[in-house]
Amino acid sequence: MAKVPIHLLLTATLLTCLPKGIPVEIHAEEKMYVPELIFGHLLTSSNYDDDIKKVTGGRNGYGAKLANIFSTRFCIETVDHTRGKKFHMEWNDNMCTRHEPVIGKIKSKEDYTKVSFFPDFAKFGMTELDNDTCALMTKRVYDIAGCNSALKVKLNGKTIPMKSFEEYVQELR
Repeated sequence: MAKVPIHLLLTATLLTCLPKGIPVEIHAEEKMYVPELIFGHLLTSSNYDDDIKKVTGGRNGYGAKLANIFSTRFCIETVDHTRGKKFHMEWNDNMCTRHEPVIGKIKSKEDYTKVSFFPDFAKFGMTELDNDTCALMTKRVYDIAGCNSALKVKLNGKTIPMKSFEEYVQELR
């Protein structure tokens, strides 16, 4: 189940839970844990060849890394049930302060990845998320639900009842 809670509180914590975990293992070439490589180091993705057909929406792994760079606090937590490990790591001060990862053992049979970040509103001349930004984020969650009917997507604890792509298209009209 994919949970996408958006909390519009004073702390401005935004959480995204993805249904798949990331391997909690040391990368053979880079000699660091894979989740740290993905979320805390630039130019570490593999989406650079424009001649290959892509099924992803991102480009070069910048999305989450930019969220990290523009946050006062950024946390990643992922469970890799295959290896029986849970990974937690935090960065602060726009990715300037790196905390050591914490690796634990788990018995869960479900993977997940959770990203929490606290946007650095001052960098954007803001004090909080405005209504337009909240509306855009809400729209993106509905886009996820409409384009992935096999997922159970939640927004602020409520399941978005989207049974098919056709239903999603009808909602847009």
